Amino acid sequence: MMKKNLCMIFCALIATIGLWAQPAQQLVDVQLTPNHADWRYRLGEQAVFELKVLQNNVPVSNVEVQYEYGKETLRPDKKETRLLSDGTYTIKAGTLREPGFLRCKVIAMVNGKKYTGLCTAAYEPEKIEPTVEMPKDFWEFWGEALEANAQIPLEPQMTLQPDMCTDKVNVYHVSMQSYRYGSRIYGWLAMPAKEGKYPAILRMPGAGVWKNGPDMDKASKGFIVLSIGIHGIPLTLPNENYEILRKSALWCYWTYGIHDKDNFYYKRVYMGCVSAVEFLTRLPEYDGENLGVFGDSQGGALATITASLDKRVKAYAAYYPALCDLTGYLNGRAGGWPHYFKNKDSNDRQVQLLKENTAYYDVVNFARSINVPCLYSWGFNDETCPPTSFYSAYNVISSDKQTMVYQEIGHWRYPEQMEAVEGWLMEQLSTNKTN
Repeated sequence: MMKKNLCMIFCALIATIGLWAQPAQQLVDVQLTPNHADWRYRLGEQAVFELKVLQNNVPVSNVEVQYEYGKETLRPDKKETRLLSDGTYTIKAGTLREPGFLRCKVIAMVNGKKYTGLCTAAYEPEKIEPTVEMPKDFWEFWGEALEANAQIPLEPQMTLQPDMCTDKVNVYHVSMQSYRYGSRIYGWLAMPAKEGKYPAILRMPGAGVWKNGPDMDKASKGFIVLSIGIHGIPLTLPNENYEILRKSALWCYWTYGIHDKDNFYYKRVYMGCVSAVEFLTRLPEYDGENLGVFGDSQGGALATITASLDKRVKAYAAYYPALCDLTGYLNGRAGGWPHYFKNKDSNDRQVQLLKENTAYYDVVNFARSINVPCLYSWGFNDETCPPTSFYSAYNVISSDKQTMVYQEIGHWRYPEQMEAVEGWLMEQLSTNKTN
């Protein structure tokens, strides 16, 4: 019963993830501007936010607002309601005494409808240390998994999709066996039509059950790109099939087997990512040297994990990775998606078991062994993957690393941001391009 209740709570927290589109413009704009242009503060320094409630770029008169502030995703330190005669107000928020993020959130009521704005102050985030513990047998566990996975014949299948091909790019629906006999990973392979040797990129999916497509853009620029799904489902089914699975058999898949580290859903997923790398390296068109990975959210986590597990990865990029420092909530701060430990009692026996098992799957523990160039990109306003969680992983990486921070964004990305991040990855892989 305890396991069932935990799963129901997890599912209530979030039904899907991985959406990246910039939010649509609202009729009423709730603007919060920090008094530091870079949104960064020293420990102990008070954060101050200027609030403006605008409609048609004009302040809204006599508007009721509710504001709150405190550590991201946790119970606010203060909550207050005010009536603003001219639609503006200065919120003198609190501070943090240890590295992390302080979030201010405002809800404005205009004509009976709610409009929301938020702003998140960063307090020396590069000093955030993870809370998750490293299991003593972590690499023994994954070494055995990798060895077992290598014994499964790949048996790759490729089906050309003539209606999706162009004069520059050939597209295949592909699959490969992974993890156990009969279990397969499916994906879209886009590759240059011109004969030659090319760098390869593995694109990881965000969370959810959905139908992705081939990456025609990068393939047209001279890259072999494999875009995988993780659920063992062909990517050629009608769209409604994925919606049905999302609401039924794969509802809250991220909790499946979570109380048994050997049978947790993500074990098959992590091994599937390694099998996808193996598939790419066997392609005769692969240049034999330059292979990269990227993804957002769950995909950002998988990119990091794959780079850690498979040394054939030469560089990777990740947007706001999930599954980072999951135990943050047990230590008085935000933890990563899927928020397994939010509002949980650290003394509960089931929670302790969950803590032990998830440590084998936490991005932080994989990030400790990263030894290739990497680029991370995120914003401070992410409410799905809290920035405290992904900085916990980023800060333990000792290889050549960098960030592209767009402070105001949440769990989405700008087109310009994608161009810069993925351009960086292609540049990394193009250094020794042979064709």
